[in-house]
Amino acid sequence: MFKRFSTYASIGLLNTALHWLIFCLCVYGFSMRQALANLAGFLVAVSFSFFANARFTFRSSTTAGRYLMYVGFMGMLSVAVGWLADRSGMPPIVTLILFSAISLVCGFAWSKLIVFRDAK
Repeated sequence: MFKRFSTYASIGLLNTALHWLIFCLCVYGFSMRQALANLAGFLVAVSFSFFANARFTFRSSTTAGRYLMYVGFMGMLSVAVGWLADRSGMPPIVTLILFSAISLVCGFAWSKLIVFRDAK
């Protein structure tokens, strides 16, 4: 299980870098609003994460149903963290860091127990 979590965390680092890069490019390069920039970064990063984790972490097949379960869960988690951040007046960088930490733990559990539960 530690090896599997380590692989998931490594992919998570790449996923996080991709999300943050797209977010910054959209905000600073294209003058997009944060909400749209975050959505763009999230969609690219969560898709990368799903396919990379299916192959390297869980050695499992990808299906549309699995993709929707993973993206749906991670999307709801992202919205929940964003909502709490807005309500508490959290700075955007703190929101990104907090979501990265929460999504690492919750995303791994969701993937292992639900999305890729049949993985060997």
